[in-house]
Amino acid sequence: MPLQSAQQTAAHLLDIGAVQFRPEQPFQWASGMLAPIYCDSRLTLSFPEIRHSITDSFLQLIKEYFGEAQGIAGVATAGIPQAALLAERLSLPLCYVRASPKGHGLTNLIEGKIDPQQKVVVIEDVLSTGQSSIKAVQALREAGLEVLGIVAIFTYGFDLMEQNFQEANIPYYTLTDYTTLLSVYAKKFDLSESIMATLHEWRKNPQQWQSTVS
Repeated sequence: MPLQSAQQTAAHLLDIGAVQFRPEQPFQWASGMLAPIYCDSRLTLSFPEIRHSITDSFLQLIKEYFGEAQGIAGVATAGIPQAALLAERLSLPLCYVRASPKGHGLTNLIEGKIDPQQKVVVIEDVLSTGQSSIKAVQALREAGLEVLGIVAIFTYGFDLMEQNFQEANIPYYTLTDYTTLLSVYAKKFDLSESIMATLHEWRKNPQQWQSTVS
């Protein structure tokens, strides 16, 4: 995204408290990773003006990079509402991918009507290692769909994620990123140099940082 737009999205996340910093008491992610930061993009859904802004930004990215999209696929769970909003604006079919097959009923992994060879864009909220996104893409590909790429609100920009996406041959774009977020935060709020240094150290090597606090 253009820098101004990326900065605006970062400011939105910060203004509503969707991003929290806690180096002294790290957050534990679903993956088990310890982190001094947590981004809860779900909060954006509760603010209509910000919700509309994010959908508008998604639209810009898709029109610029994935104009041939024939459908939208959300990744459970936080990617589903964003995907639904986007599919509605684009008047495109919507499906979503579960983390695992449903344990009852039809035991579906992918919910919604899908057509083989359909070109879809995957919608995520936050990208960390990229593993959940890749798993969703693989499920869609196995179902016969052509995945054009992934669009997300925010990425931590880990080197591991970049490597994972390259190996899986998945292009991706985000509305904002970790570097932009820290830059905007530094301008809007008072963040000590020590905390800022911690955040940069964690970003460069999250595994090494985790070993110092666990």
